[in-house]
Amino acid sequence: MVRFLSLLLVSLLALAACDTGGDIQSTGTSASGLSTKVYHIRDRDTSAIQYRMLDSVNSLRQAAGVQPVVLNAQLTGAAATHSRDMSVQNRPWHFGSDGSSPIDRVRRAGYTGEMLGENISETYETELETLAAWMEESGTRTVLLNKNARDMGFAWFQEANGKIWWTLVMGSGQPPVF
Repeated sequence: MVRFLSLLLVSLLALAACDTGGDIQSTGTSASGLSTKVYHIRDRDTSAIQYRMLDSVNSLRQAAGVQPVVLNAQLTGAAATHSRDMSVQNRPWHFGSDGSSPIDRVRRAGYTGEMLGENISETYETELETLAAWMEESGTRTVLLNKNARDMGFAWFQEANGKIWWTLVMGSGQPPVF
């Protein structure tokens, strides 16, 4: 099954390469002499990038036999807040500069369902390259393929130097049961 999901993801990446949404620009050469590229996201591409990620996640979920998710405004708001905050802290981690947890952030954003997981990344890569990396790790893959997920939030913050702080949040769509 993992092999099939990997093949599906590679196919999605190839398809997405046809239109990245943002601008990929060469910014020089690295110490090894290789060309370095920076993915610059334009403001007008926000919706296209979010829906490209949603479609890709749902393709992976379908291949895994779980139902699709929908974009949720509250979860996306919580993700956007956390992406910016990680940049301010200059470290990728799940706690806010005010000590908030992912659960705290989704509640503050007004989400009434249960928060099921959060994936984060600090990278210069595109959203689909980031998704591929998340699928390679069991913990982040589990968040993406959680069978109880119904809602997804997805956002990022890009620094002037091109570094992107990605956050994806999954929710149940139903209030937590205690």
